[in-house]
Amino acid sequence: MKTLLIKNGVIVTMNSKRDIFAGDILIQDDKIKRIADKIEVETDEVIDALGCAVTPGFIQPHIHLTQRLFQGLADDLQLLDWLKKRIWPCEANHTYETNYISATLGIAELMLCGTTSIVDMGTVRHTEAIFKAIEETGFRALAGKCMMDYGKDVPAQLLENTEESIKESERLINKWHQSAEGRIEYAFAPRFAISCTEKLLSRIADMAKSMNLKIHTHASENLGEIALVEEERGLRNIKYFEKLGLTGKNLILAHCIWLDEEEKRILADSGTMIVHCPSSNLKLASGIASIPELLKMGCNISIAADGSPCSNNLNIFTEMRHAALMQKIRLLDSTIMPAETVFEMATLEGAKAMGKEKEIGSIEIGKKADIAVIKLNTPHNAPGTGRNIISRIVYAVNAADVSATVINGKVVMKNRKLLTIDIDSVLLDAERVSKDIINHLNLGA
Repeated sequence: MKTLLIKNGVIVTMNSKRDIFAGDILIQDDKIKRIADKIEVETDEVIDALGCAVTPGFIQPHIHLTQRLFQGLADDLQLLDWLKKRIWPCEANHTYETNYISATLGIAELMLCGTTSIVDMGTVRHTEAIFKAIEETGFRALAGKCMMDYGKDVPAQLLENTEESIKESERLINKWHQSAEGRIEYAFAPRFAISCTEKLLSRIADMAKSMNLKIHTHASENLGEIALVEEERGLRNIKYFEKLGLTGKNLILAHCIWLDEEEKRILADSGTMIVHCPSSNLKLASGIASIPELLKMGCNISIAADGSPCSNNLNIFTEMRHAALMQKIRLLDSTIMPAETVFEMATLEGAKAMGKEKEIGSIEIGKKADIAVIKLNTPHNAPGTGRNIISRIVYAVNAADVSATVINGKVVMKNRKLLTIDIDSVLLDAERVSKDIINHLNLGA
C-alpha cells in the first residue's frame, strides 16, 4: 500500500455540489481515500500545494499522438489538402520507432499541462507503439488503431483491406483493452466517413455494441468533407451514421461544426458524445461549432486539442480559453460561455465521453486519483482575493503553471520535472527522426 498526501491546496472538487475549499487529499494506491480541511498522517510522499489550485486531471477526448512529430509541418492549409499533402504522407511513413517517439513526446506535453486522460486515434500501421508508450509512461487513455479501407489520394501504406483492418483491431483489443492496471482501454477508430466503406462502418457498429466498446471518429468538420459524404453516401454525416447504427453513447465524434437542425436533434436524443476542438477549428478555418446551442439541447460536449499539426499545441488551457472566447464573439454575448461551463467540459464531460464518469473527472472519495496541481501565486495569476478560481484557471492560467500531475495515484510530474519520461532523450530522438520526415515530404532540410 502506497500513500500520497496533497496538502494546503484550494481543492476544486467538481463534485455534485461543486465544492471548492482549502484542504488536503489523502491518496491510497490508485484511489482518493480521504478529503478534509486538514489531514495529519504519515505518508510515503507529500505534495505541498500552498498557493495552488488542486483540480481533477484534465481529460481530452480527441487527440492524435501519432501526429505529434508533425507539428509545424502542415501549417496554413485547407483540411483536405492538409490531410492529403502532409498528414497522410507523414503517417504513411511512420515506423514503430517514430510512432513511439511521437506518442511519448505527446504524452510528455500532455502531462506537463495537467492532462491525465485522453481518447487517442492512432494511425493505420504500428499503433502498438502508441499503446506501449501509454503503458510505459503511466498515462491513461482510451485508444485505437485508425481504420481506413477506402478513399481517393490515400497513400498505399494507409489503405487497408476491410477484413485486415478488423483483424488487426481485434488483435489489439485482445492484447491491450483494460491493460496497464486498467489505464488503457480500446476504442474502434474509423478515421471518418470518407475513408471507410459502409461495410467497415456497419461491422464496427455491431462489434462495438457486442463488445461494449467505444467508437471514436470525426464528423462534420469541413464543408468539403460534408459535400463529399453527401455525394458518395447520399446523406449528411450524422444522418448517415444514424442509418448505420453508430450514433449513441458509445460514439465519440470530434468537431460537429456544420450540423443542420435534424442532425443536432439526432445527437442530442441519442446521447452521442461530441468533442469540441477550438484551436484546430480556428487554425484550419473549419468553422465555429454551435456549442451553446448544442448544450441547450442537452448534448454531451467535451473539449480537446486534436492533433499537433492543426493546433500546434496539446495545451488544455489554450483550448479552454478559446472555447469560451470564440462563442462570445460569435454570438456577441459575453455571458454565453461562462468559465464554469468550459471547465466542466474539460473535466467531468471528458470523463463522460470516455464512459468513466464514475471513476475520473472529479475529486471525490473512491474515485481514481487523477489530479492536477496548478500554481496561482504567480504574477499573471495574482491577486486571488475575491476572485473566481475557475475563471482564473480558464482565462489566466497557462500550462507552465501546472506544478504536479498525478495519474492513477502516481506522481508522473512534479515541480515541472517529468518522472516517467526521459524528456532529454525523447527530444533528441524527435530531432533525429524529423530529418527523415522532412525528406519524405520533399521540404528540404
